[in-house]
Amino acid sequence: MNDDVRNIVLGVMATALSGGFGWFARTYLWQRALRRKQAFLGLPTGSDCLFVVNRQMGGTESSLHRNDAFALLEISALIKDCGANVQIVTHDGTRQGFGERAEFCVGGPVSNARTTAHLSSMLPGVRVDTSSERGPDRGAICVGSETYRWEAGSVEYVLLARLTTGRGTRPVFLLSGQTANSNQAAARYLARHHRRLARKYGGDSFCLVLKVINSDAYGPDVTELVADVSAAARTPVEAAA
Repeated sequence: MNDDVRNIVLGVMATALSGGFGWFARTYLWQRALRRKQAFLGLPTGSDCLFVVNRQMGGTESSLHRNDAFALLEISALIKDCGANVQIVTHDGTRQGFGERAEFCVGGPVSNARTTAHLSSMLPGVRVDTSSERGPDRGAICVGSETYRWEAGSVEYVLLARLTTGRGTRPVFLLSGQTANSNQAAARYLARHHRRLARKYGGDSFCLVLKVINSDAYGPDVTELVADVSAAARTPVEAAA
């Protein structure tokens, strides 16, 4: 074997080794990112999860607002990436305890009885004005000493919470907004920022207040984090007072 042939063989071997190492590194990083996503969402490969839908205000008991359907699409991509399966159930047809399966519960307490149960059990420091009378506090979300008021078409707020009862249980993701548009905004925020949220909170519970800005013009696209109210949301109103 002359020098030219040897150099060609060595070059091919080096290229193969470099390519193999690069493929292994990319695969390892992809699998690690997938495991972190699955752990944060509570969705190991082949597992089942629930998507609990509310009812459309002013519609029939089985009707679903278009934006809430879009929220399902936002989250479905995450579920598919994790290799999990989703079952869609209505808020008043859910018969499951907490932590048995991962759950995505969409809608405020006015339209979703399951949300009411989660708020009462896991976030006793949250109060939502559910009155139907028009007024400045209609639909307002109160956490601790702060009140987040809905301004139709201009400002909407939504709670995005990850709730868990401890190690080994599957989380519930609560998307409780003042409007269907804000519900979709929370779903989009979760889909876009789940990596950052997983790095910050890991497997712990949290409760965030998100603000949807100028929804008449921008829909659910312009959303910002207003506050982390995890501690206040877990403190019963009586204790806080």
